[in-house]
Amino acid sequence: MYQQVSRPIETEDVEPFVSYIQKVIRRAVNLAGYDIQRLGHESNAGNLLLKGIDRFEVDLILDVGANEGQFARELLWLGYKGRLVSFEPLSSAHARLEKAARRDPLWTVHPRCAIGAYDGEVEINIAGNSVSSSILPMMESHVSASAGSAYIGAEKAPMFRLDTAAPPYLEKAHKPFLKIDAQGYEWQVLDGAGSILPRMSGVLCELSLVPLYDGQRLWLEIIRRLEDEGFTLWSIHRGFTDPRDGRTLQADALFFRL
Repeated sequence: MYQQVSRPIETEDVEPFVSYIQKVIRRAVNLAGYDIQRLGHESNAGNLLLKGIDRFEVDLILDVGANEGQFARELLWLGYKGRLVSFEPLSSAHARLEKAARRDPLWTVHPRCAIGAYDGEVEINIAGNSVSSSILPMMESHVSASAGSAYIGAEKAPMFRLDTAAPPYLEKAHKPFLKIDAQGYEWQVLDGAGSILPRMSGVLCELSLVPLYDGQRLWLEIIRRLEDEGFTLWSIHRGFTDPRDGRTLQADALFFRL
């Protein structure tokens, strides 16, 4: 009787098949308007940020413009072990933010407020996608590059300077860090942080390469201001890109005090 003898599957037998499947899946995803990229420590912005945070022994992050907690959740998932304090002005996003942070004793959500250059009240323009909401008027350059980002309403919120809101959180911090995602309002956030900024070991700030909000300061002015404050530009990561032509409109810049 003929006896079939099985043999181990060799690597060279599998690789062409796996490669073919990967190409088919990626093609299908591309046709749907998305892309697939290999997640690696050397290319993922969150991993690179965490490397810097570990390198400079950051133990507290002030998360300005937290929205629903996307930044904080990613950083915690990647392994950040320090404290987080999130600030968010939109009522709907703030409610989701509080829910996200509820089970983490090291993640504090500050009472709903905007962060800016004065203590008082301000009106926030609400974007259809929530994350593009801003105190400043949105320009056509932003609306045309991001479907669903146009303003659909507005609401008022308390506003405080970081110099007013942050000191209680800084009492036990040794190496605090400031993250700013304020959709064109970064300059005003820095204006209200004059007394605490010298304590920051680093800053992560969204930079606009082209005007997206009326009255905002662009990338070079903010880089120069932070350099004048004693920070060194550490790395830059692509953020908001116009899908029509591939132009980078916003980038995330990481600074540390060396």
